[in-house]
Amino acid sequence: MILEGVQQAFNLLFSLDREMYTIILLSLAISLLATISAGFLGIISGILISISSFRGKRFIKKCIFTLMGVPPVVLGLLVLLILAGPFSNLNLLFTRTAMYIAQTLLVYPIITGNIIISSEKTQQQILETATTLGASKKDKLILLLYETKPFILLSLILGFSRAISEVGAVMLVGGNIRGETRVMTTYIALNTSMGNYAASIAMGIILLFLAFLIHSLVSRFRGDFYD
Repeated sequence: MILEGVQQAFNLLFSLDREMYTIILLSLAISLLATISAGFLGIISGILISISSFRGKRFIKKCIFTLMGVPPVVLGLLVLLILAGPFSNLNLLFTRTAMYIAQTLLVYPIITGNIIISSEKTQQQILETATTLGASKKDKLILLLYETKPFILLSLILGFSRAISEVGAVMLVGGNIRGETRVMTTYIALNTSMGNYAASIAMGIILLFLAFLIHSLVSRFRGDFYD
């Protein structure tokens, strides 16, 4: 049964099924856009939090680190309640925009938290040297961004990995509507529940391939794992 399902899955992949590849492109587009948005906000806020001293900094860091591990379905429920309540007049629920919002909020603390950790590890020596050389605050920020560039890229890759593999939040706020909000993970969940294992395996192969590419990118910036 398993071998037959795998064979059917490859036949489905090579048949260039339009619905399947539309779902793949939609998944990649929403996850990439959410990662870019969360990355832009996360890099700026992460750097600023790490180099600043202010009251409540420890509490904010604890909140960000807590949100890094928040269950996606909980976040999805929160977004659903907000879009169905205070912002119901915008009619965003069960749309691609709702999925984008949910994924952005899911990825943001992951990127921000990683930026804070990596920045705090590298900033002390860098900032001390920059101060000795008479660098301005702007110069210090630019220097810190440059020195943490590999960690920034790594954080973006990890954020995209979380976004593309998400199922709970996007199903709650997107509704898994065919041709509109159905993505790879919700496609697998639906077809598995219907007993259409070939379609689920085919999409699973695509996700595994993406996971391999993501892992390859991560290892590119963290080659010490293989030393």
